[in-house]
Amino acid sequence: MNTLDDVRRFAVSGLFGPVTLARAIDTLGFVQADPIRAPARAQDLTLRPRVDGYRAGDLERLYPALPVEEDVFINYGFVTRSLQALMHPRAGAALSPTASNKRAQAVLAFVRERGTVHPREVDAHFAHGRVTNYWGGSSSATTHLLEAMHYKGLLRVARREAGIRIYAVQQHGPAPIGAAARRARVDQLIDVVVRKYAPVPAASLSFIVGRLRYAVPQWRHDLAGALRRAKARLSHVEVEGHTWYWPAGERASTEAPPDAVRLLAPFDPVVWDRRRFELLWGWAYRFEAYTPVSKRRLGYYALPLLWRDRVIGWANLSMENGTLRAEVGYVAGARPRDRAFRRALEAELERMRGFLRPEPRPEASR
Repeated sequence: MNTLDDVRRFAVSGLFGPVTLARAIDTLGFVQADPIRAPARAQDLTLRPRVDGYRAGDLERLYPALPVEEDVFINYGFVTRSLQALMHPRAGAALSPTASNKRAQAVLAFVRERGTVHPREVDAHFAHGRVTNYWGGSSSATTHLLEAMHYKGLLRVARREAGIRIYAVQQHGPAPIGAAARRARVDQLIDVVVRKYAPVPAASLSFIVGRLRYAVPQWRHDLAGALRRAKARLSHVEVEGHTWYWPAGERASTEAPPDAVRLLAPFDPVVWDRRRFELLWGWAYRFEAYTPVSKRRLGYYALPLLWRDRVIGWANLSMENGTLRAEVGYVAGARPRDRAFRRALEAELERMRGFLRPEPRPEASR
C-alpha cells in the first residue's frame, strides 16, 4: 500500500462482497445504531450493502436468533457476544447514588421473576417518577434506571417491540485478574475497532482509542498505554504525510473495485470518521439532521455516494406512496458522464427499493 489510491481501495474493500447477516456482523464486530429513519435506520443502511438480500428491519426482527447484543462500544449499537465479553463486567461504572443501587436490586429481582419485561411493567410496579435527562428535559426514572442497568451489564435487551427494548437479566463472567489480563483485553478491543475502521490515520487512531472509555470505563486509565502498544503492534505505512494503521498481519486489499455505486449511511465505517473521509476524498461530509434547515448544504439525511473507490456526491432518499424519490448532488466537477455510472446508479436505487420493502422471513441466514 504505497499511494492514496491504494488507501482508498482498502477503505472501501468490504463493500463489494455480500455475505450473510451473521457473517457481516461477525466481521464488523460492532454496528452503530441510530433511531432516525430517513429512509431507514443507520444500522440497516450499514448492513444493506454488505449482506446478500438484506431488507430494512432484518436486524431487529432476526435479533433474538443472532449471536449479537445491544450495547455500548465506541457508540451505542449492536456488538458480537465475543466483543461484549471483552467489555464486561463494567465494575467501575457506578449506577449512581446508593438509593438507585437499592432500586436496581429490586428491579433485578422483578425482572428475574418474570423472565422478560417491558419498561411499562417496571414503571407500573415501582412508580419511580421522573428525572431530568441528558438533554435537560424530563423522562421516566424507570427508563433511566433500566438503561443504566443495561449499560452496567445487569440487564440485556432480549428483543424490541415497536422499537421499545424488552429487558432480561444478564450474567457476565468475572473480571480479569491482574494487569496483564486487563491489558490483553484492552489490546483486543483496539484490534476490533481498528479492523472496523481500517485503514486509520494516526490522528483518528488516538481519537477512536479514546472513545473506548465508553466501552470500558473501568479501564479508561489504561487506554494511553494501550495506544502506545497499538502503534508499535499494528501494520502501518506513511502516505502523503500521514501514517495509516491497520491490523497486524492483515493483507491490505488494493484491488480495483467494480463499476458499482453504493449509497452509504452517515455512520457507515467508510463514512463515520470525518477526518479520514476528508483525507481520502478531498471534501467535508457533514451529518445535518440536527442542523437548522437554512444552514444545510447537503440535506437532512444525506447518504454519501460512492462510485468505484471515490465518494463523489450524496443522495437524499424518501419513500412517498411506495415510490422511492432520490435527490442526488455531486461534488463540483465530480459527476461522471458515462453510461457505466448511470447504469450503476440506477442499479443501486433499484437495490434500495427492494431494501425498503421488507418481506417477512422465518429465521436468520447463517
